[in-house]
Amino acid sequence: MAVTTLTERGELSRAARSFMRTESGSAVLLLAAAVLALIWANVGGYEEFWHTPLSFSVGSLDLTLDLRHWVNDGLMVLFFLSVGLEISRETVLGELRGVRALATPAVAAIGGLVLPAAIFLLFNASGPAAGAWGIPISTDTAIVIGMLALIGPRCPDQLRVFLLALAIVDDIGAVLAIAIFYTHQVNYTALLLAVVLFLALLGLRFVDFWRTPIYVVIAVVMWVAVLESGVHPSVVGVALGLLVNAYAPRPRDIARVQVLGGSLLVDPSPERALAAQAAALEAVSPNERLQLRIQPWSSYVIVPIFVLANAGVVLSGDAIAAAVASPLFWGIVVGLTVGKLVGVSLGTWIALRLGIGRVPDTLRWGQLIGGAGLAGIGFTVALFITELALTDPVLVNDAKIGILAGSILAGLIGWLIFRLAGERGGQCAPSGLPVLPPRPWRPPA
Repeated sequence: MAVTTLTERGELSRAARSFMRTESGSAVLLLAAAVLALIWANVGGYEEFWHTPLSFSVGSLDLTLDLRHWVNDGLMVLFFLSVGLEISRETVLGELRGVRALATPAVAAIGGLVLPAAIFLLFNASGPAAGAWGIPISTDTAIVIGMLALIGPRCPDQLRVFLLALAIVDDIGAVLAIAIFYTHQVNYTALLLAVVLFLALLGLRFVDFWRTPIYVVIAVVMWVAVLESGVHPSVVGVALGLLVNAYAPRPRDIARVQVLGGSLLVDPSPERALAAQAAALEAVSPNERLQLRIQPWSSYVIVPIFVLANAGVVLSGDAIAAAVASPLFWGIVVGLTVGKLVGVSLGTWIALRLGIGRVPDTLRWGQLIGGAGLAGIGFTVALFITELALTDPVLVNDAKIGILAGSILAGLIGWLIFRLAGERGGQCAPSGLPVLPPRPWRPPA
């Protein structure tokens, strides 16, 4: 008898539900931080504060960055670590397990990466902003999940699963773009040291050695090496996350918990309670233990601080008029609103039409297209790439206004699609063919 898992039925795994609760809750803080940054930037003193230098010295090593770069190059590594952990877990146990489960959101995400970049380059094929094509490519998972919560019953759990998988593949594409295209000068000696440290951590994983202090020390040295190499240290976070083991509780671990739990009932001493607690913790994979500790800090502290440090933009009449007249502004706005909507929808249709992937067949096309519209909400990584791709303060201001306008419009477009067509469009069969109605039951002759 075939056993159908929760994931195969398109329902949310426990880890996915936990991730979404954290992300949707953090969306409120993220939006509050954005509003505060806008107010601060227009009152005054914003840029002066975030350009305050801060130095750390250890022996002959002297590391000096301004506050904004400490946030972007330091704190955000923990955000990318949580991304790497989520990718690792979902490919082993969750929504990205299996080729066909991965194929549709992967192709949809590729469409949502390529088309916005292509549209951006139509507006900015040459000129100083041409290298900023990466700004409209990424989806802000936290805000999208927050929007899905507002949409309510019109957005079924199966669509949340699909969009979570799409966002993870989208994050992979954005990180690769940052590492490959937004690295300008490379110190190969420092980069070689980082690679050696990464291989050392990889070796520790294969021998199943896990000592948190050792991992932390190696990770910090690896971060410094990558920072000195010129490659953006966001790749360190993702790489470390991918190295952390993810697995379902093993039978021997469950049996040990049962034995120690039973002994605790017989003799409820502190020693036996601690032993049972330790056994229960060991039954949970290091990946999920680390996610439980890092994800709340990432969602509720690090990302809001990042938005506070980067979302401030002057919104005077002259600044808005200059932005609206800029091809950079329109490349971002059209890329986020049209590029994401069409790219994700077209990628999904291609994967289903070719039969290389599947989605839960209870989903309707109106729901998928509404989700594709919401995928145009690009904020956190868009601001991140803006700081890497542009150095002219005027262009940075134009880009941030474009990100704000494009993300707001994408949210409105997605909400309208759900309101007007969320229950329409027909169901999406796993093969892309129409779903036949079930045959009526008849008693046997």
